[in-house]
Amino acid sequence: MCYKVLFMKETNPVRPGHPGGQQPEETLQDIRQMMERSSRFISLSGLSGIAAGAIALAGAWLAGRILDNYYGSYNSRGFFTGDDFGRLKIKLIGLAAAVFAAAFISSFYFTWRRARRQHVSLWGPVSKRLFWNMSVPLLAGAGFILAMLRYDDWGYVSSACLIFYGLALINASKYTLTDIRYLGYYEIILGLVNMFYTGYGLYFWAAGFGLLHIIYGVAMWNKYERKG
Repeated sequence: MCYKVLFMKETNPVRPGHPGGQQPEETLQDIRQMMERSSRFISLSGLSGIAAGAIALAGAWLAGRILDNYYGSYNSRGFFTGDDFGRLKIKLIGLAAAVFAAAFISSFYFTWRRARRQHVSLWGPVSKRLFWNMSVPLLAGAGFILAMLRYDDWGYVSSACLIFYGLALINASKYTLTDIRYLGYYEIILGLVNMFYTGYGLYFWAAGFGLLHIIYGVAMWNKYERKG
């Protein structure tokens, strides 16, 4: 028995700095990282937010040019026609679709690149839950906005975009970086303020989808990716 005790003491201790050992705090950190990776999709890239914000600002600038031409034609002729408004609607909806597609592709690329560097599956169980939890509020918001456009009610379109997008971010935050929740809060607050200033929807839209995304992206890149 004494020999057995002495043998265990000589062969099994974990000494600080020993190549085969590990500090308790390092072990706890490894366990925490494993649990986090199994429950949260942590490969979102701050560069995705920066790219999406830059594309949104470019889209807002193009939308402003389209609106300037629309009102410019009124100033030259002194009246609008139903065809003028129909063409304006098609142009703005087409521009919004193009901005969304470009932002989605850029965000997907940077997220895919970071996931590959971390050796994490881009389409695993956690990312699927993240996708569906974000999609439900977005689809509900899209239906609500399309209904408003059906009746030519443009006053609250930008507000609805910001509010439903913020709800989607908050709903998805439990499956990814918790920092994204605060971005959702700011989007909702901006959308609610926009409801009282409906004539400035394009500016609020640019601030929410452009500036906030860039600020968020820079902060996330500096916090999670800069050291890497």
